[in-house]
Amino acid sequence: MAFGRQIAESCGGKGLLTLSGNLGTGKTTLSRGIIQSFGHTSAVKSPTYTLVEPYELDSLNIYHFDLYRLEDPEELEFIGLWDYLDSDSLVLVEWPEKAFGVLPAPDLEIQLSTRNRGREIAVAAHTPRGEAISRKLQSA
Repeated sequence: MAFGRQIAESCGGKGLLTLSGNLGTGKTTLSRGIIQSFGHTSAVKSPTYTLVEPYELDSLNIYHFDLYRLEDPEELEFIGLWDYLDSDSLVLVEWPEKAFGVLPAPDLEIQLSTRNRGREIAVAAHTPRGEAISRKLQSA
């Protein structure tokens, strides 16, 4: 949750962030930390069955995708993926590997894994926006 707050402060509510890792590594918890940092006070659940959960807040839109049950990446075209990737929105995508070949390069790729009884997080920037977010995270 704390790292989610740091990401929220660093990204300013814009960008495409992907969250990868095995089941139970904390992807949804990290998403919850990010979303709640922008003022959302209700529950943040994994949109496993709906694929996307929109959070329309006062000054920004956040779209939380969970692609775990995605059968075919082409399904994303039918739900209007490109509309969600608006430059004024924050898009969080869990299980991005399910959308291989359809999803553009993320601003920030976040890889979560378990280590002993804790979590390990690796972050990689793939765009100029992602590099700016990464610099802010490093200085936080």
